[in-house]
Amino acid sequence: MLSIIITHHKTPVLLKLCLKSIKDNIEDIEHEIFIVDSQPQIEIQKSIKNDFPQVNFISFPKNVGYAKIVNTGIKKTKGEYILILNADILILKESVQRMLEFIKENSDVGIIGPQLLTFSNQVQSSCFKFPTIGAFLARRTFLGKLKWGKKKINNFLMQKQNLSSPKEVNWVQGSAMLVRKKVIEEIGLMDERFFMYLEDTDWCRRFWQNGYKVIYFPFAQMSHYYYRHSRKWGGFSDILLNKYTRIHLISALKYSWKWRNSKI
Repeated sequence: MLSIIITHHKTPVLLKLCLKSIKDNIEDIEHEIFIVDSQPQIEIQKSIKNDFPQVNFISFPKNVGYAKIVNTGIKKTKGEYILILNADILILKESVQRMLEFIKENSDVGIIGPQLLTFSNQVQSSCFKFPTIGAFLARRTFLGKLKWGKKKINNFLMQKQNLSSPKEVNWVQGSAMLVRKKVIEEIGLMDERFFMYLEDTDWCRRFWQNGYKVIYFPFAQMSHYYYRHSRKWGGFSDILLNKYTRIHLISALKYSWKWRNSKI
């Protein structure tokens, strides 16, 4: 069975679209759905339950962080494979079927990430090199406009890599990932010390550390409504004024310290 975890925080229109895409595209797969809802709106939950009676809600009265939300959902699952989705993801035709087929045929694969598209069908960056402090600064400050910074960003985003076929990558974006549950039971859940950002990076790194591959799989596509909260004004103003950028910086420092002696 496939277990689906959808993380949700006050985007009911997108959530309904996500659920409809699941209903339209994977009815032939036995599955269960858990919506892990931060700061829930009860009337919205009732409306969704009426339209999609098979879903199960898990609610948190406040925003407890992405890792804790995902982990709580994982603990409820019964499936051999777990599809983790943000509520702003739309499942496209055959995407889940292709990912499941690939992971079943490759026992050394722990995580698969699909190719993500904008709602206007532009390819998004969703697989990356492991980040460095230099890459973070280049992406969040004026340093990204310098030759040094552009090189850091291009390397992080794998701009010179051929991504037209399945490829082993350092990590895939947690907005949409298919994970083998028995590997989670072996290596552990997401690290809840990361409130937001880099928990997916850290998790993928732990999969690699334990001998399991992380695969970018462009033969499966999903649409992603992506709004970058952590960049608004640009430059150092973001760090001073944008709480999401500050959270991202804190996560980057935690991540860098945690993996400071790693050779992976």
